[in-house]
Amino acid sequence: MKLFNTMTMQKETFTPLEEGRVKMYACGPTVYNYIHIGNARPLIMFDVLRRYFEYRGYIVDFVQNFTDIDDKIINRAAEEGKTSDEIAETYIAEYYTDARGLGVREATAHPKATENVAEIIAMVSRLIERGYAYQSGADVYYRTEQFPEYGKLSHQPLEDLKAGARVDTSEIKENPTDFALWKGAKPGEPSWDSPWGQGRPGWHIECSAMAKRYLGETIDIHCGGQDLIFPHHENEIAQSEGCNGCEFVRYWVHNGFISVDNTKMSKSLGNFFTVRDAAEAYGYENIRMFMLMSHYRSPLNYSGDILLQAKSALERLKTAKGNLEFIAANGSDELRESEKSFIETLPKYRERFIEAMDDDFNTADAVSVIFELVRESNGISAEPNPSKEFANHALEMLNELTDVLGLFYLDEGDNSLDAEVETLIEERQSARKEKNWAKADEIRDRLTEMGIVLEDTPQGVKWKRA
Repeated sequence: MKLFNTMTMQKETFTPLEEGRVKMYACGPTVYNYIHIGNARPLIMFDVLRRYFEYRGYIVDFVQNFTDIDDKIINRAAEEGKTSDEIAETYIAEYYTDARGLGVREATAHPKATENVAEIIAMVSRLIERGYAYQSGADVYYRTEQFPEYGKLSHQPLEDLKAGARVDTSEIKENPTDFALWKGAKPGEPSWDSPWGQGRPGWHIECSAMAKRYLGETIDIHCGGQDLIFPHHENEIAQSEGCNGCEFVRYWVHNGFISVDNTKMSKSLGNFFTVRDAAEAYGYENIRMFMLMSHYRSPLNYSGDILLQAKSALERLKTAKGNLEFIAANGSDELRESEKSFIETLPKYRERFIEAMDDDFNTADAVSVIFELVRESNGISAEPNPSKEFANHALEMLNELTDVLGLFYLDEGDNSLDAEVETLIEERQSARKEKNWAKADEIRDRLTEMGIVLEDTPQGVKWKRA
């Protein structure tokens, strides 16, 4: 498998530190509000990357943190008259609601910054001991000039970064590019005891400390959005490598930006959408499909029309799956020659799917392979008397490939008819046998009102929810 490494700006063959195991870290949300549609892209894409590694036989240790102490959380708590803990726990719960809706599985570990203060203090202390950090008043800063490779991920020399750095006169720093590791306590803010007095962690240090605690000093993959490359991930490298004296991350994987109707998403422009808003309008499943239909590094434009296209595409896959399930239960027992030939070609879809995913995790091409499989199986399904054996083979391959992408995850339980609907379908079948067409039509209309759509086929009655 090849992955595009932001550090080297090229595709590289992925080789894990430990055979058969992948250690992945993803920066999670700052929990002061609902996650927005831009947050959904890394959530979905790196969930699929994890699934694909597991599909290929790896054990994946996947860590995604929660930033549960931050200026934004503190400000939100003050606005609502609540504690920072209350705000954080509220939006952690809301995160899980949206993540489950998007089909994103829970990480191996979801550590919180506030649960790792001891590890953060230990790392800051070590950086001071090694000359990479210094105390200034009640704060502690990272000394960027001490780390000659600072800027290597964002490919910006330190001198250029200095020239563009904003100088805050309220901070006493040796250089404008130095950044806070520990912030002295302010009145009314949450704080912890430390060697430098009461205070709280800086934002960047928490990920370095949690990655080390849960995955080790060197990890295979660190992923996130392009907006995190600088300064967040750049600072993580400086902290971790300055503290540990070894390479922090072997492969840096970043997804592209999302715009809204070809415009940068912004609250001030009124085009800011939470995942919850988008899901209410278009459905969680269709958001996931929308993300998977583009390469993860490509810019992505969010719009209602494109979401509807994704919905239509997913419906085509669902319809194909439903047809195959119906034939598997009601089809012919005799396998035809055309079906034998089709079954023999099925492994090529797996091979092409793997080829696409091995080429820098190309879900767009992988989705195209699935649609080719569906087109071919639809053609066989439309022939007279399709067989159960054909349907079972086609369905097995379709489920295998869509499971890697995490599709159809909301289907479970959708197709279980309750007793009343089942009885009505049987009554309609009896009315048709008795040629009581009026009664059959009446029952069909009633089922339509209940959201059940029927289709009469040579193999029997097919149904689906509208």
